[in-house]
Amino acid sequence: MGQRALWSAVLVLGLALSAGCGSAGVSSSPGGAADKLVVWDWKSGDPAAKAYVDKAKADFAKGHPGVEVEFVAQPFDQYYTLLGAAIQAGKGPDVILFNGGGQLRDRADSLVPLDDYVAADRQRLAGWDAFAEDGKTYASPVTLQGHPLYYNKALYEQAGLDPEAPAATWDEFVRDCGVITDKTGAKCFAVGNKEGIGIQFFLSAMGSAVLTPDEYDRWIAGKRDWTSPAVKRIFELWRQVDASGLNNDGVNSTAMFNDAFAVFQSAKAAHVVGLMSDVGHWKDFAEFLDPADVGVMAAPVVDPAAKPSLPYDGGIGYGVAKWTRDPKLAADLVRSLTSTEALQAFYADAGAIAADTTIDVSAAGPAVTAISKGLATGKPALHVALPSKTVDLMGRLSQQLLSGSVTVDEAVAQLAASDAAS
Repeated sequence: MGQRALWSAVLVLGLALSAGCGSAGVSSSPGGAADKLVVWDWKSGDPAAKAYVDKAKADFAKGHPGVEVEFVAQPFDQYYTLLGAAIQAGKGPDVILFNGGGQLRDRADSLVPLDDYVAADRQRLAGWDAFAEDGKTYASPVTLQGHPLYYNKALYEQAGLDPEAPAATWDEFVRDCGVITDKTGAKCFAVGNKEGIGIQFFLSAMGSAVLTPDEYDRWIAGKRDWTSPAVKRIFELWRQVDASGLNNDGVNSTAMFNDAFAVFQSAKAAHVVGLMSDVGHWKDFAEFLDPADVGVMAAPVVDPAAKPSLPYDGGIGYGVAKWTRDPKLAADLVRSLTSTEALQAFYADAGAIAADTTIDVSAAGPAVTAISKGLATGKPALHVALPSKTVDLMGRLSQQLLSGSVTVDEAVAQLAASDAAS
């Protein structure tokens, strides 16, 4: 982080901590009963999340009418830096929003295990594994986040291809991409890797089409073999796709959010590895493309022994800070933030694929229908299983792979060392 950004983060942290968090994050009345909870996230300031927040606060107020709930929306680009400073200080918010995976697991020792508080929600909500560490649950899932391979059915039709039968194998897929480019001028993939995020999406979207099911499961379980030819093949594909001109121009200078998605939405690329929830997803795309033209396809098979599946995990979830004065009260707020009524509003307004499996999504269109079907056989995303330091390194190496300043063998060797040290 640069000096200016560092001082900015420190300033924002000071303002946030002075805006009602107090020494323990919960203020108390003269009688000693907690009367305020502070929530940190990066979602509550989004107009699309307003109804969700209002529903959650109303649900919580039913059981705790005298407790004030304050949401402090932090800038996402500084979020984990600010949170890290709060953790070091041992004070800050009572309830904290996390991405599933390494961002939460790296900070699990600063959170309250929620297993005793959320047992009743286990069957209704999905995505718990992304918020667990060493057999304990540290956050409740709000959304499911995954990386579907979206495609533009209208471009397929213009190219004379069957939009309801996209290619099942990699060779067929590359051939069809050539046809689409010849007939429509559109590139095969819309990709943004300015922040090093593009490789995360590519690894998780394509991994199940390259790795055998056993190797995939071993990766998720932490038994990763970085020397495997299949693992190297994924990174070779990442480089080859760009070198072959299948991507939009300037991938390393294109931001994923939202420049790469704009390439897909403007029909300048036929495919994009997007998200299931929040941004870069089916609801966003349907604002620019006919919803009936937004398709979701299985990753085209590279290795015949592979079995492509939808990569998804718990997307975002709320946890309880260890320093909170009343963990049960804070956990009750987490339960309200994952209530069916609140999550229904988040799905309706923001297009979030909610973690609540009881919500009906059948009227949302073909893309959501395909995603919903894929949940039954889906597996955790490969990049989410990695330590956060390894993910950061992978982003830098992915840029170097595209620029030609590092080889695949050199890149996977560095990733293996980082993974082993984490």
